[in-house]
Amino acid sequence: MRFGAVPLDEAQGAVLAHSVALPGGRLRKGLVLGATEIADLAAAGHREVMAARLDPGDVPEDAAAARLAQALVPDERTSLLARSSAFTGRVNLNATLPGLVMLDAGRIHALNRIDPAITLATLAPLARVEPGMLVGTVKIIAYAVEETALAQAEALARGALSVLPVVRRSAGLLLTEVPGQEAKLAAKGRRAVEKRLAALGMELAGVEVTAHETGPMAEALARLPGEMLLILTGSATSDVRDTGPEALRHAGGEVARFGMPVDPGNLLFHGRLGPRPVIGLPGCARSPALNGADWVLERLACGLEVDDAAIAAMGVGGLLKEIPLRPQPRERRA
Repeated sequence: MRFGAVPLDEAQGAVLAHSVALPGGRLRKGLVLGATEIADLAAAGHREVMAARLDPGDVPEDAAAARLAQALVPDERTSLLARSSAFTGRVNLNATLPGLVMLDAGRIHALNRIDPAITLATLAPLARVEPGMLVGTVKIIAYAVEETALAQAEALARGALSVLPVVRRSAGLLLTEVPGQEAKLAAKGRRAVEKRLAALGMELAGVEVTAHETGPMAEALARLPGEMLLILTGSATSDVRDTGPEALRHAGGEVARFGMPVDPGNLLFHGRLGPRPVIGLPGCARSPALNGADWVLERLACGLEVDDAAIAAMGVGGLLKEIPLRPQPRERRA
């Protein structure tokens, strides 16, 4: 592609680089100049225009963007991504169902190194998305790109981006109460959990409220319906042998881990009761603000395994925004 000032007598078929105001109206940037537009420009006293002229083997921006998006999302149904129509060299990729962003970062990095004019921007890996949310955008930032560069990008793009859907569609919630606890605390926790589940397209299948004691909690866990079980205690869990984890063991389950390097969210525990994942939510889960429990809940809801290595890796980027609910802020205010 050649870009620069072009004499009008050589401009037919060129792509106008900047909008031009004329007595009869404005010629918009990106317009492919024809005989009529060139005559109007000449009549207005222009002798040349800034334009891009495509060479053999160049692919126009919209066609290039559409091809790259097609390579990224060859099947909208299985990728859970919808491609927009190409416009000004851009195609947006939007989620069609709730889930998590799955991508091959290495291939996307390589794609973005092929040619500065060929770009793909995405959300972060494992970001939670809802229907309609923008997951990625293909943008060709020149008026055309070379066929060879585009073909390289297409080869790298195939299958590099998708949405992993939610596969566990319901959860049961166990709330515990301690003497002197405000009556509204359990209701607040239920509302916050219900909102989190709704954002994933999940339903709250049942709720049990018990005293903060091992026996009643274990019995309630055994009764609760749902493909996952969530525990939100009136007293924070402070050890792997504390009341919440012990209740899970007494119910016949197992505790996989207590604690995570995400703040807020440190005091989470998780495990299993039969085939069902169990999450002991930290107290910050009563707030709608993002916390470590969200990352664990979302991954388990989408069928991913959450082992020690996965939780340990959450520490990088795991320092989340402070929330007013915390009784001891990480830094005291001046």
